[in-house]
Amino acid sequence: MSGKPRLTYLNGRGRMECIRWLLAAAGVEFEEVFLQTKEQYEKLIKDGVLMFQQVPLVEIDGMKMVQTRAILSYIAGKYNLYGKDLKERALIDMYVEGIIDLMHMILMFPFSPPDAKEKNIDSIKDKATNRYFPVFEKALKQHGQDFLVGNKFSWADVQLIEAILAVEEKVPAVLSGFPQLQALKKRMSNMPTIKKFLQPGGPRKPPPDEHYVETVMKVFTK
Repeated sequence: MSGKPRLTYLNGRGRMECIRWLLAAAGVEFEEVFLQTKEQYEKLIKDGVLMFQQVPLVEIDGMKMVQTRAILSYIAGKYNLYGKDLKERALIDMYVEGIIDLMHMILMFPFSPPDAKEKNIDSIKDKATNRYFPVFEKALKQHGQDFLVGNKFSWADVQLIEAILAVEEKVPAVLSGFPQLQALKKRMSNMPTIKKFLQPGGPRKPPPDEHYVETVMKVFTK
């Protein structure tokens, strides 16, 4: 095995996409193993590779890491994207947890029944524009700096740009009332590591389609 982190998940966004984002933003190349069958997943469980019988699984620095939040924290700490002290880390944690709450709605959207999709898009728009995005708009406006915490690019900024782009896929004009976030999006999208990640053919996964949903159900449903 090479020295690159090895990611095991489905060939789609799901709970692995934020990990791909963070590694890519840090300039870290990684390898991927895609689960396509229930048998592959059950073998990982049988072999004792998955601590809680769940993926994502990230093999890094000799560890077999599970639990998305723990993996992200490790990557952020390892690549200096986790603030300069405990207070900055706490602020990054709060921002990240808020973004994860919003992203959970995006994560579950492909699995909602067809007659609920319009209502769910309305709910995503409402939460994004009235609960989550105003927090980040205010923070950037108040401190007048380029990034959310300590005027240094951090895990929180990476999670936020991922969320912004994901919401825009559902609600294209969602940032119309948020000039600070528009500027952050432009700034982040032009960072060399993120620009590379966003290019066609890069490791970023496309929005989930019916095939992805079918694969999820096939692999994980008992």
